[in-house]
Amino acid sequence: MADEKLDYFKLMRDFWDYAFKNPECIKPNHCAVYAYAVETCNRLGWKEKFGFPTSMVLEAVGIKSYSVYKKTFDDLVSFGFFEVVEYSKNQYSANIIALKENYKAPVKAPVKAHEKHLSKHVSTHLTTHSEYNKTLKQENSKDHLKPLNENLKNLNFGKELLESPGWVETIAMQNRILLEEVAQWIESFNTKLFTECDVKISRQDYAGHFSRWLSGEVSKTKKTNQNGKPEITNERNR
Repeated sequence: MADEKLDYFKLMRDFWDYAFKNPECIKPNHCAVYAYAVETCNRLGWKEKFGFPTSMVLEAVGIKSYSVYKKTFDDLVSFGFFEVVEYSKNQYSANIIALKENYKAPVKAPVKAHEKHLSKHVSTHLTTHSEYNKTLKQENSKDHLKPLNENLKNLNFGKELLESPGWVETIAMQNRILLEEVAQWIESFNTKLFTECDVKISRQDYAGHFSRWLSGEVSKTKKTNQNGKPEITNERNR
């Protein structure tokens, strides 16, 4: 007759409660053999007692040594998970066992200990993850603000240079462009600096860098025009 008190979940929960309470006692072999016993009993319709052949268990759980299995089996008996109804008489007979709910270890203590362990682990993980994201955001924010702030400086440098008529005339004459085109080139130059994060720290550096860059860009534009391709501005077509 089936034991109505036996329940798959309850049996396994009791086993893990005991394992968390007594980590120095439970080994992987105990887990494998006990789980296989519960599975066997379940397939047999929760028989109150059933045969548990050694050779079958060894093959199922992958234990190669009989002595290792014998110690594992005896441990489960001493822990209170197996009750031996009849030991095997020879190699051709099986141990007759009954599964019992384990009453040796308090149920509440290990459950609380396990929940506390999981809670601490999750809390630590979330805190660490949160701190990491916070630091990462701060660093990314600083990294993004740096080129933005430097680009604002570049815009100011360009504006200051455009307010110097002598400098604008010199740049226009050197590159043979119209005076009103200088502002367009400075705008393109600022876009280049921002895109490439190539920032300058002084007005003089900015002016020299722009002058060299503009010379190369105008030269490339003229070569493009000579090849018959459209020019950049209408003024240059005059």
